Amino acid sequence: MLAAEGLSPADMQVQATDAGMLATSHPACSTATDLSAGCLAAVLGRPRWPDAALAARAQAEGAAAAVLAAWRERGEAALEAMQGNFALVLIDTRQRRVMLAVDRTGTERLCFAQVGATLVFSTSARAVARHPLVSAPVNQQALYEYLYCHMVPSPDTAFAGIAKLLPAESATFNGQGLSRRFYWQLAYDTRGDGDDAALRQRFLDLTEQAVARQTDDVRPTGAFLSGGTDSSTVSGMLGKVSGKPAATFSIGFDAQGFDELEYARITSRHFGTTPHEYYVTADDVVEAMPLIAAAYDEPFGNASAAPTYFCARMAREHGIEVVLAGDGGDEFFGGNERYAKQGVFEHYHRVPGIFRKLMEPVVMNFPLGASIMPVRKARSYIQQARVPLPDRMETYNFLHRSPLQDIFEPEFLAAVDTERPLELAREAYFRCASSEPIERMMHLDHKITLADNDLRKVTRMCEAAGVEVRFPFLDDDLVAFSGQLKPEQKVHKGRLRVLFKDALRGFLPNETITKSKHGFGLPFGLWLNEHAPLKALAEDALGSLGKRGIVKPEYLAYLRREHATVHASYFGVMIWVLVELELWIRRNA
Repeated sequence: MLAAEGLSPADMQVQATDAGMLATSHPACSTATDLSAGCLAAVLGRPRWPDAALAARAQAEGAAAAVLAAWRERGEAALEAMQGNFALVLIDTRQRRVMLAVDRTGTERLCFAQVGATLVFSTSARAVARHPLVSAPVNQQALYEYLYCHMVPSPDTAFAGIAKLLPAESATFNGQGLSRRFYWQLAYDTRGDGDDAALRQRFLDLTEQAVARQTDDVRPTGAFLSGGTDSSTVSGMLGKVSGKPAATFSIGFDAQGFDELEYARITSRHFGTTPHEYYVTADDVVEAMPLIAAAYDEPFGNASAAPTYFCARMAREHGIEVVLAGDGGDEFFGGNERYAKQGVFEHYHRVPGIFRKLMEPVVMNFPLGASIMPVRKARSYIQQARVPLPDRMETYNFLHRSPLQDIFEPEFLAAVDTERPLELAREAYFRCASSEPIERMMHLDHKITLADNDLRKVTRMCEAAGVEVRFPFLDDDLVAFSGQLKPEQKVHKGRLRVLFKDALRGFLPNETITKSKHGFGLPFGLWLNEHAPLKALAEDALGSLGKRGIVKPEYLAYLRREHATVHASYFGVMIWVLVELELWIRRNA
């Protein structure tokens, strides 16, 4: 953590010493000082420089020295010359400016607070909140957003007055005010004349290049292998580029409908990997839940953090220091099922308005329509289609199942903006450079599902386990290539990742290509009914949470009742989110 104040050259000497604190848990940190120019730079991560001169400078003197060189030549346009994953702090005393920035996909993060003429920043929102100049309390608004999104979406944080950068965003501070801007945006250009065969080969070449870039020549490298398309591709490419069987790490669950180890084994046999497997148990979850609350600087409710931790810990126990993960393929190549589902509803908006005006009253007011299956389905379709994107994607949000007045205490509800999560979603959706709904949904998922959720989940759990994680599908060249594909080469007539999967036929096993999407689910809801220590942990946390003036005890009792009698897995999701909130508050409030 650093505090920038005064912005004098003498102060910058001190700040250069403190800059190392940015790297307390990060494997790659570089700092550089240019006394003649009055500049200091600190860089976390593994930035890459397409410019040959800057790449040579980085190789010889470190990434921070290359940043200073680019800053002298290009000013803020220096960010456009950077690729790879990075969090950057640059202090220019002559221009009296501090610039913060994170990489294009949001793999790294930076949080900050302005306190008068001082800027406090860190990779951790909690660290900023605890700085003596800040002393920020927990933000009630963020707790609502957490319960809505199961994490705190950027730019908000769990602490009042502290913000975090979005993917490809920078912030500039001049001692008085702070301005923010996006220095990069995915460009969509489908005018290329390459046929599908050429594009498929291009995708394979770029994917191999991306895995090669992330494979460490010195430190032992392995791969997560869930058995899905993404992790299987990374595992296969890792073996190809390294010239030896990849070490792969897979998690299983002894619960029907949750265990996918057989698919991981299919991939392992196909590529001849060196497989390692671990079955997560309910006892493991009892261990993991407090660990998760302690590890994250903000409340984090994605239950798959638990299996991610045990998978990363298994890799570390087998001598692996760098692990490759498959995150990003869905968000840039069209792999989430909701893209196809929402596309069905978008067809309704192509019906001329005059016909919709004639049809809707007939369907919605049809006598006894609720008891006639075709009419009931038509009503449901129209009701959902009427809701515009991106709001429609949240139709099934847990907080929409019951009136908010039945969920939250009146004082808490009066203090928060319940529209804020949707406003943040709309901002990301409409900021997309494409007008295509499919690509706008993917752009939204890049921000919400990937940067705010999945990348935080994987990176933090890997840090807790003592390994570094890298994401080949977030390679800048591969991401740029995704913008050159037509929407129908991503999602078409219900098919997901059309070109992506077509390109991998013959490389991946057929079973992997055709399997339905599952994810990294955790049978928490099922175990909660069967495992006494887990049930005791949850009951204790929910009992305490019910006294905090946030969620009504009656609603917590409703969730427990529904979980025990109706649908354990479904209601278990919200119980996990609430338990993790209580465990996090105990450590941070």
